[in-house]
Amino acid sequence: MSAKRVLIFDSGVGGLSVYEQIVKYNPTIKCQYLFDNAYFPYGELPREQLIHRLTQLLTEFMQLHSVDLIVIACNSASTVALDALRLHFTIPIVGVVPAIKPATLITANNVIGLLATPGTIERAYTDTLINEFAADKTVLRIGSTQLVKLAEDKLIGKVLDVDSFRAILAPWLKNEDNMPDTLVLGCTHFPLLKEEISACFARPVHLVDSGQAIALRVKQLLNPLSLDEQLLDEQLSSEQLLNDPLSSSQLLNNYPLNNYPLNKYPLNHQAFYTRQFESKAHLTALTMSFKERGFLDINFCGL
Repeated sequence: MSAKRVLIFDSGVGGLSVYEQIVKYNPTIKCQYLFDNAYFPYGELPREQLIHRLTQLLTEFMQLHSVDLIVIACNSASTVALDALRLHFTIPIVGVVPAIKPATLITANNVIGLLATPGTIERAYTDTLINEFAADKTVLRIGSTQLVKLAEDKLIGKVLDVDSFRAILAPWLKNEDNMPDTLVLGCTHFPLLKEEISACFARPVHLVDSGQAIALRVKQLLNPLSLDEQLLDEQLSSEQLLNDPLSSSQLLNNYPLNNYPLNKYPLNHQAFYTRQFESKAHLTALTMSFKERGFLDINFCGL
């Protein structure tokens, strides 16, 4: 049987945080990572433009490459375009949403910080999640595009200025009496910056992201169980898994983890970008970072 092919896409490298969880739980798949740097960052695009771009991009990519499942490894794209893409394409599509409910189960002081792009912070979908799952909590929000760019810089080996992080998080750091003890990383770029974000806080903070739930949903869709179990699992969408840790735990019991370190994976994954890099040094550094994560190479696709 040939390996299942999973397409993971984002406007930049943030989706690598999701990729790492996906290959951790699905070590036999082949991943194609598509970063649409021609339209980076997605969070700043108008709704209709983003939906049109994603529909066009994925259609053209799948005319060239075989794909069994798509992962939208971007909160902004998921909250805007997930429903439209599911209507347009026939293969399974897994999206990412901020992990609000898991954070409510972790916080001890009932103050949660949502760290995301400005677009995700302002969308009605985010308000709905907070009203549904965290109505009895204080949810503070910071929207930052600069953090996205800092994550991109980290992947090419640039030294990051800790003061930049403190400046972004200043509204929370200055409020000792109402400082969040749990942060929802509502952008896939942000788990790449966990160490830098944690270091800004004088007290320990819990950092919550969607990576594991997405990986479990991918595993569920690629590895059908018995008919009875499959009928049960079909009720668990990726959004439900993100907002229901119990469902995630039950699914994890059905599909035990394969503990293979990333650097043991064969170099059989491929990455693609949509706009040529002006700096050869930038591309070289990015290529090295991808190869460290199990990619054979990254190539310009011109879509």
